[in-house]
Amino acid sequence: MIALMEMYDAINEFMDTGGQVLIVIAAVIFIMWLLIFERFVFVFYSYRSVKKHMISVWQGRKDQTSWYSEQIRNALISRGTTKLNRNLALIQSLVVLCPLLGLLGTVTGMIEVFDVMAISGSGNARSMASGVSRATIPTMAGMVGSLSGVFTATWLRRNAKKEAELLADSLAVNH
Repeated sequence: MIALMEMYDAINEFMDTGGQVLIVIAAVIFIMWLLIFERFVFVFYSYRSVKKHMISVWQGRKDQTSWYSEQIRNALISRGTTKLNRNLALIQSLVVLCPLLGLLGTVTGMIEVFDVMAISGSGNARSMASGVSRATIPTMAGMVGSLSGVFTATWLRRNAKKEAELLADSLAVNH
């Protein structure tokens, strides 16, 4: 329990140091990882039953060689591909958004540093270094969030492509 309280305090202190933009970055990263976990659950658990259903629908057809059956096969493959690619574009958009929000946090933090310097009329290097350090925390957080999502989004996209090809191969035409 004490470890959780210390962890909460450390996270709270980090969020206070980074400013308001850091809260937005944290929310974007949370939504991104929520969508990533949803995709993992779909790929590893739900997709098997979807694929089995599509294969059984295709194999239950007597006519697999006509133009009409080819269109049904294409529709089944398209539905499977659509289910596999659901939310991937949104995940990739959130991955791209993270560093941009980090940059926004840095710019707003630097504006605050220059504002304090203008008000105090001082060019104290020590206070400037502290402000610049605080201003770069959102950039770091945005980059870390983005990097964590890049690899998983790439894996999910590659896996979706591979599974779509396997589905197309599973729906073979019996002559």
